[in-house]
Amino acid sequence: MNLLALIGGVVLAFLAHVGRLTIFAGTALSHCVRPPFFPRLILRQMVDIGFYSLPVVGLTAIFSGMVLALQSYTGFSRFSAESAIADVVVVSLTRELGPVLAGLMVAGRIGASMAAEIGTMRVTEQIDALTTLSTNPFKYLIVPRLIAGLLMLPLLVLTADIIGVAGGFVVSVYKLGFNPTTYINNTYDFMKAFDVVSGLIKAAAFGFVIALMGCYNGYHSKGGAQGVGAATTNAVVSASIIILVVNYVLTEFFFGT
Repeated sequence: MNLLALIGGVVLAFLAHVGRLTIFAGTALSHCVRPPFFPRLILRQMVDIGFYSLPVVGLTAIFSGMVLALQSYTGFSRFSAESAIADVVVVSLTRELGPVLAGLMVAGRIGASMAAEIGTMRVTEQIDALTTLSTNPFKYLIVPRLIAGLLMLPLLVLTADIIGVAGGFVVSVYKLGFNPTTYINNTYDFMKAFDVVSGLIKAAAFGFVIALMGCYNGYHSKGGAQGVGAATTNAVVSASIIILVVNYVLTEFFFGT
């Protein structure tokens, strides 16, 4: 009976957590479509999420494309199918690797930053001060981050796709000896607009998830510095897990048979 009570307690706690997160997300979404808005805060978050995340996303993308070209050559050379390397690189990056790797990198950087910043404001009672000054915390803190994450992740992923394909091109041409014109033609012939669009839709969903989990964990943090640290860890871990789950759901929706 003690074991059953323990399992039941864990399940109830999980359901309560999901309920709080759902209410938080619904409240934040309702504020996203109602004035007033803070354009300066939104622009600031767009710069923080998009511009300052570009170096780490670009490095991740270019080395992913280079490694993907090398690994594809190792496998396809056994079946004399080296000409398919360009196809595999562009499809893998635009459909999966670009959105997922960019989402995980941004979750580690931005999700932690959001949770730490908002969590510090919570434990130092700055959020309560905003309420006292008749400023809605959701409007001032949550909405700019959600909108910025929703808008900037697709741009980051589009840039990552271009950089990753360029990395695969460099390795294939200058290390593996491919003809550059043939490689580029194969890439253009096999690339489809739907592959890129599906990746950008995934990126928008990942951006919303990252911002939501960072804001949620920071907003509900408590217990001083230790609580802020726990909120930061929970934001990164939960955002990463949800990104992988959402990636499967969207992949099944777009490409499932």
